[in-house]
Amino acid sequence: MSNDITIKKGLDIKLKGAAEKVTENATISNFCTVRPEDFHGVTPKLIAKVGAKVKAGEAIFYDKAQDAIMFVSPVSGEIIDIPRGEKRRILALKIQADKEQVFHDHGKFNLESATPESVKAHLLASGCWPFIKQRPYDVIANPERAPKAIFISGYASAPLVADYDYVLQGKEAELQAAITALGKLTAGKVHVTVGKNANSPLSGLNGIALHKISGPHPSGNVGTQINKIDPVNKGETVWTINPQDLVIIGELLLTGKFNAERLVALVGSSIKKPRYFKTKIGSEVSTMVYDNGVEKDGNDRIISGNVLSGKQIKPDGSLDYYSNTITVIPEGDDYEFFGWNKPVFDKVSTSRALTFSWLTPNKEYELTTNTNGEHRNFVLTGKYEEVFPFDIYPLQILKSCMYEDLDEMEALGMYEVAPEDFALTEFVCVSKQPHQQIIRKGLDVMIKEIG
Repeated sequence: MSNDITIKKGLDIKLKGAAEKVTENATISNFCTVRPEDFHGVTPKLIAKVGAKVKAGEAIFYDKAQDAIMFVSPVSGEIIDIPRGEKRRILALKIQADKEQVFHDHGKFNLESATPESVKAHLLASGCWPFIKQRPYDVIANPERAPKAIFISGYASAPLVADYDYVLQGKEAELQAAITALGKLTAGKVHVTVGKNANSPLSGLNGIALHKISGPHPSGNVGTQINKIDPVNKGETVWTINPQDLVIIGELLLTGKFNAERLVALVGSSIKKPRYFKTKIGSEVSTMVYDNGVEKDGNDRIISGNVLSGKQIKPDGSLDYYSNTITVIPEGDDYEFFGWNKPVFDKVSTSRALTFSWLTPNKEYELTTNTNGEHRNFVLTGKYEEVFPFDIYPLQILKSCMYEDLDEMEALGMYEVAPEDFALTEFVCVSKQPHQQIIRKGLDVMIKEIG
């Protein structure tokens, strides 16, 4: 039996360029790049150096603060470059992939006789632990703290993102193996959320508390679901995992292989034929983007992730560790003369002043990255509350992060939020404040001061 959740506050941003449910194999990438910056708060300590030959699933670095957490290579090949930044900070590990992939054998895992300690040790050693993130702080989970519950969102509501019901088809065995293993790591429930009218492969799994959710974005954000199902209080921890990462975990448990395969949605109004590609974590985005109408010297922005919370990457960049969507939209670097003083029919807005998107709720828009305004002090409009479904005051918590008042941040609910939860308030902000950046900095202050 499932529990129904209805989200009323939020905003669906309908954009052109949704992926057709057709899958192709991406051109095999010659290089794979693993960037430590994808793992917020991790200080990498190298295991493999330039010139080393590695197998897919073999450890290449570990976390200095938690040396049990291993990070592994998504492909087999040779490490050809380790660029560094200020103070010798490791920026990336670039691996030239072998034509024939060779996997490191982690051994098949017996789930029936497994103990929580053996499950944890196996996930840490095999490189699967970085897929498990925690609230508070939205960082890789601390293996020394048991969660009160585990949350998995199988419903994607952000603009143009990959459809989980499609990408998880045929992966029931891997999903069940991962759920069974993770269920041993918590005394609480494993909460799985799917769309209200969805036919999700997650729905039939054993050992889960199933929830069906409906409503506008951010109903699909795991943070929204945590807030409505089992909020995080001081001293508590919950874990979150993306469904496609469950597949990687499950396959490793069943076969002993770390298969970093991703089904990625290539979307956006700049893409000639939006569809799905089978590729691997860290692969070059150029193997997918430039065969689909995007010019190398064109004026487009490539985003690893969705348009609201994804990360801008260069044309020669790579898919980041957690993304299953590549979005390409026009760059908004043009100036619109008197744009503030004329009726607007081709932009999304929550205001009815000079904008008419409310007249066509089902229209799909071709938006650019233009912010249509400049940075200024916060303006009290009440718009944040219209799109923010948490039982939290968004403006007040943003301000408390800016002046770093830890007591106020705690009291306002900072333990259960992540930057992505403020992507919509940032989108509707007339002050053009970087909400996600503010929240991330606030969380970092709490990690440093409270731990």
